[in-house]
Amino acid sequence: MINSNVFDYVNVLGKAADAAWQRNEIISHNMSNVDTPGYKRQDIDFESQLRRALGKSRYETVDSKVSHLNGTELEAKVYTDMANFSYRLDGNNVDIDTEGVELASNQIKYNGLIDCFNQEFANLKMAMR
Repeated sequence: MINSNVFDYVNVLGKAADAAWQRNEIISHNMSNVDTPGYKRQDIDFESQLRRALGKSRYETVDSKVSHLNGTELEAKVYTDMANFSYRLDGNNVDIDTEGVELASNQIKYNGLIDCFNQEFANLKMAMR
């Protein structure tokens, strides 16, 4: 059997795409609860998990850092954002305009991740020829 780390980047891209997809769902949930009294907006944190996992050792190449990642280090965490802050007297802290911008920004990020996925598989396909 050939020992290869050919799917290391694909695995990281997969985790990032999953987190972006989950963030889309969370933002949509926030938007649907814009008028729910006491609702606090939710968000997900994947980027700092990835930054922390890749920043463990300063003197390694990115390839080496990615190959040493395991799935448990890259678990996105859902959290309540600005729990003590409210826009309205009913305790809700969802701003529909902000959520719309976040949704558009996240969609661009997700599309970029899918493009990277496609490029990785195109590279693998070319290498197999």
